[in-house]
Amino acid sequence: MTEEKETTEPRTEQFKYIQVTPRDKSWGLAVTTAGYQHVHPGDEYPLSIHPSGYNFSNSKRRVLNEYQIVYITRGEGFFESASCSRTRIVAGDLFMLFPGEWHTYGPDPETGWDEHWIGFNGGFMDDKISSGFFTFKNCVFRMGIDERITNIYHEVLDLIRGEQKGFQQMAGGLTMSLISRVYYEDINHSLSDSYKTKIIKQAKLLMQEDMSHNRSLEEIAEYLGMSYSTFRRDFKAACGMSPGQYRLELKIIKAKELLYSTRMSIADISSDLFFENSGQFSNFFKKKVGVSPFEYRKRMANKDNNS
Repeated sequence: MTEEKETTEPRTEQFKYIQVTPRDKSWGLAVTTAGYQHVHPGDEYPLSIHPSGYNFSNSKRRVLNEYQIVYITRGEGFFESASCSRTRIVAGDLFMLFPGEWHTYGPDPETGWDEHWIGFNGGFMDDKISSGFFTFKNCVFRMGIDERITNIYHEVLDLIRGEQKGFQQMAGGLTMSLISRVYYEDINHSLSDSYKTKIIKQAKLLMQEDMSHNRSLEEIAEYLGMSYSTFRRDFKAACGMSPGQYRLELKIIKAKELLYSTRMSIADISSDLFFENSGQFSNFFKKKVGVSPFEYRKRMANKDNNS
């Protein structure tokens, strides 16, 4: 018997619950549910009624008979359990639910959130708990936004929706790899960059890759699950300049590259870098570099000819 939910609005809510057989459990880990929901600001949470045993009580608490790994990729909210005090959750955070322990969580009504989850049972995770790899008190993990992680969630959901032969073994293996990644990131977290630094690195990468799309800085902050004011403050503290100044520096680097390595006209370069017109671009370039784009191209050409 399976229960599945899909809505007419793409990717707003998709989930499935499945019955697990003794043979499924013998693999070491058997997936019981996987899902995704996009909770808009102000939406009632959770979006739907789930099968008996999965719904929150009137006190907004719940006790499951399985493990779950929940990953938030947009927005903010909270998490609390019998072993973990109430904790603020932001995009990029992942938290674990343990069988037999009450927990509660939900998005901030002002932001909503994007939530992914996988539920499972089996000796694989029981062994990791008994061996001390994971504990009930260490339940929130600052993973950052990682496409490799979201891909695992979507692949597991696709597998259990399809229910082809061997799907449990594939879904179980993917979930084991997710658990391994959580452990790896957690033990290395204190030895490497802080969570906040990882977010700033991701912001830089987005701006570097976004030169041809010109998303606003507010949109980038929202994608990272942060308010713009927090994003700007943290970015400036880490980089010594505001996100806006950093983006301008990227434009200068890109402009120099295009002037030196291509025959694009100054007007086309101006358009490619989303300046209003070539005059605005030329004034900006001269202010930053000390010479006009035309003079810079000429100097670079002469330098090549004389080398």
